[in-house]
Amino acid sequence: MASRNLLLESELRRRVDGEVRFDDGSRALYSTDASNYRQVPVGVVVPRTVEAAMEAVAMCREQDVPVLSRGGGTSLGGQCCNAAVVIDWSKYCDRIVEIDPDAKSVTVEPGIVLDTLNARVAEYDLMIGPRPATHDHCTIGGMLGNNSCGSTAQAFGKMSDNVLGLDVLTYDGDRFWAGPGGGDVPAQMTARLRSIAERYGEEIRRRFPAIPRRVSGYNLDALLPENGFDLANALVGSESTLVTILRARMRLVNRPKARAMVVFGYPSIFEAADAVPAILPHKPLALEGLDDKLIGFEKRKHLNAEALRLLPEGAGWLIVQFGADTQDEADARARDLAEELSHAAVRFFGDPRHEDELWQIREAGLGATAWVPLEPDTWPGWEDSAVAPEDLGAYLRDLHRLQEEYGYAEASTLYGHFGQACVHTRMPFDLVTAEGIRKYREFVERAADLAVSYNGSLSGEHGDGQARGELWPTMFGPELMPAFAEFKAVFDPRERMSPGKLVRLSGDEPYRMDENLRLGTDYAPPHLDTHFAYPHDRGSFARAALRCVGVGKCRREEGGVMCPSYRATREEKHSTRGRARLLFEMVNGGVIEDGWRSEAVMDALDLCLACKGCKSDCPVNVDMATYKAEFMAHHYAGRLRPRAHYSMGWLPVWARLAALAPALVNFIMGTPPLDELVKRAGGIALERALPPFAAARFSRSYRRRGPRGDGHRGEVLLWPDTFMDNFHPEVGVAAVRVLERAGFTVRLPRAAACCGLTWISTGQLGVARKVIERTLAVLREEIRAGLPIVGLEPSCTAVFRSDAAELMPHDLDVRRLRDQTRTLAELLDEHGVEPPPMDREVVAQPHCHQHAVMRFDADRRLLEAAGAGLTVLDAGCCGLAGNFGFEDGHHAVSMACAEDALLPALRAAPPHALVLADGFSCRTQIEQAQIGRRPIHLAEALDQAWREAVSGALPQQARRLMPVPADRTSGSR
Repeated sequence: MASRNLLLESELRRRVDGEVRFDDGSRALYSTDASNYRQVPVGVVVPRTVEAAMEAVAMCREQDVPVLSRGGGTSLGGQCCNAAVVIDWSKYCDRIVEIDPDAKSVTVEPGIVLDTLNARVAEYDLMIGPRPATHDHCTIGGMLGNNSCGSTAQAFGKMSDNVLGLDVLTYDGDRFWAGPGGGDVPAQMTARLRSIAERYGEEIRRRFPAIPRRVSGYNLDALLPENGFDLANALVGSESTLVTILRARMRLVNRPKARAMVVFGYPSIFEAADAVPAILPHKPLALEGLDDKLIGFEKRKHLNAEALRLLPEGAGWLIVQFGADTQDEADARARDLAEELSHAAVRFFGDPRHEDELWQIREAGLGATAWVPLEPDTWPGWEDSAVAPEDLGAYLRDLHRLQEEYGYAEASTLYGHFGQACVHTRMPFDLVTAEGIRKYREFVERAADLAVSYNGSLSGEHGDGQARGELWPTMFGPELMPAFAEFKAVFDPRERMSPGKLVRLSGDEPYRMDENLRLGTDYAPPHLDTHFAYPHDRGSFARAALRCVGVGKCRREEGGVMCPSYRATREEKHSTRGRARLLFEMVNGGVIEDGWRSEAVMDALDLCLACKGCKSDCPVNVDMATYKAEFMAHHYAGRLRPRAHYSMGWLPVWARLAALAPALVNFIMGTPPLDELVKRAGGIALERALPPFAAARFSRSYRRRGPRGDGHRGEVLLWPDTFMDNFHPEVGVAAVRVLERAGFTVRLPRAAACCGLTWISTGQLGVARKVIERTLAVLREEIRAGLPIVGLEPSCTAVFRSDAAELMPHDLDVRRLRDQTRTLAELLDEHGVEPPPMDREVVAQPHCHQHAVMRFDADRRLLEAAGAGLTVLDAGCCGLAGNFGFEDGHHAVSMACAEDALLPALRAAPPHALVLADGFSCRTQIEQAQIGRRPIHLAEALDQAWREAVSGALPQQARRLMPVPADRTSGSR
């Protein structure tokens, strides 16, 4: 097998226009999806074109190697993993081939993301009808593979209802367009398909439930004469077990011009389900159900806090959305329903902002129900059943009783697309012991019997995969199983398309639900000695590495901070999910066997910016910045580190030395070729300009000046971080004036101290701990006196608020430090300080660590109270991210991150707008981008507003000395 794989790899590299990856790291990356299953692939091909993918299939055919297509990789049933060559369409094959607004159709390649496609057709007021919760990162190909639906399927149907034609390739090399009437399918295939429809037609009509969300099984009903012998429809939902989809022609629907929402509260989720049939005649755009457990879990995980306050009283809720051509019409439809169901607690929403916030509650469902604090771990497996809407209330009660019988009810939520009676849940299955797995199997088998007794479906939108494929006989009866096998045989007679999933031609069972488990009875991760304590993962790095549930939110292309490196590279290994997968594989061995020394893991982590965006944006709070620091601490233990770890990792030390002769140091760093020598010695990108050191350190100047003001609000300790103290002391000067003006007396630490940030970010955690211990000794008097500690640099403040406590969780002074540390805005906001008037446009770029740890809420309130015309950018990471953007080899990715959203947003901002960026990295990146913007710190903005009392005056910070980046082209190097 090894020699065959080597031959296949070499031939694929020679003949396929794309990226061919058979290395252990890539195979580990693609070994699982969002399901309970794990199968290591033969290799991975990332084709640049559809034709390249066809060549890859041809090569696999020559070597008799299985094939599996993959989109966003978020399948919950194991559809995206198999011992096959995985074709990842999502990086390159995302082109729109044709938009026909008159025919309301669009032809696309399978790798295009739904939101990206909808943004392109929005100019025609059109959209794709189905919209899953993963709409910002799921691909059209993946949606077709699973027959996806989402909330808007209530109005527009499943993917199978919206496909007009499929350009497909069989494993044996036949390519054709499938569509209504068959399309241009080869005649022999057409004859065999019509024979299946004719011989099994009556059984199909009898056994296929007439419900909105029958997604289980191959769509044999589409072959029936009354359904137009629609082969495209029949192939949707086949989960890469029949053909490879090359292109798809999709129906477009009118985009609702106006929306309105009404939310009903009920005493329980069961009574909410009982009310669904009364709502359906009003033809809503979407009708979703939520139970009190889901809401409780979101509160516990601090998700969607503002939106949760909007819900009416109840323990079960229905969210009903209407679409219309005018706002008055949408509002009227919502109000009519509210009046009709006036017996329930009800709230009407006509504000799109509130509607979007409420929708986040529902779309957060999967992440909110996984890794809930103080709850057992929950898993998919029976998360997607569907029945008829009129049976929903009774079915939920029976399902809940079954959950109670098995001890699963307490930790299991019940929510979903209630308008079409599709129920989502995660359950606390024990998937690591033989008894637990036996119990899991028994429960799912009984749950399948229950759904079938209601004439329901095993799956309502997620597809069956390995989780439910073996249950097809339960739903469809033994009489129809030969029909499914014959259908597969028409397209895949050699069983090379994701073999073993759904159905086997021999009639044998496909992979069982309890095979190929990612955990299983062999799961026994070693206990690893670590620097961080992982308090949210029971002190276990192995649990932290298991935390990712594969939902793939880190692969979205806009919004939030997570994940900047993925957006720059479109590489799975540079997503939070990909890195988490590799860490799981590293801990458990098998594919990656060299543990902390793994170069595959280091390669994936190298482009992690340690922005901490995933700590808050990830639905299960994967903290990749912490994992990266931990990994590097062990990876480089006892070995020579990269030069940047010695230069930038020890920056606080070098900064103190530079303060002895800053003019001389600045001359050397700013004069060619001396600057190049410094950069090469320090592992710093030649393209970067080195920020000049200040002529005088802030802390030294302040000690000569001393505190002033009446201090009627008390005393605070201002933290002189390395960046403010040595590079931008004017920020500290402004902060002192603001604090004194607000009524505080300011003191500094009695001796030099550091938060340890640079050592943490470079994985020098032993040093970082010693630095923090020394800082605690310096600050002990202030900490134990309860003095507020004000941080100006967000990344350093975040160390006190988060990292230090995770390094030293049992140190009470560390906890006190965490609880007493505030940002400037938080301190002023908590004390009700009235800010100075700031009557101007303000564009704010929140620092990533502030976004993740402290949030921007206090800053927003303060600036809005000042009267600023505030725009808070949702532009993600600036791309500099501390040492990352300065390191040799990172400049291109760093600037790509900045150009993804931040720099375009600043170019488009009003010329007179004030640009706020509290982070030294953010300010440096914007300045060195040379776009004509001079960002300042909040302290400078408040100080200038107070001192000048003249709107529109530019602060002194705008005249900060700015080095010019070197012009380092590849040719000049």
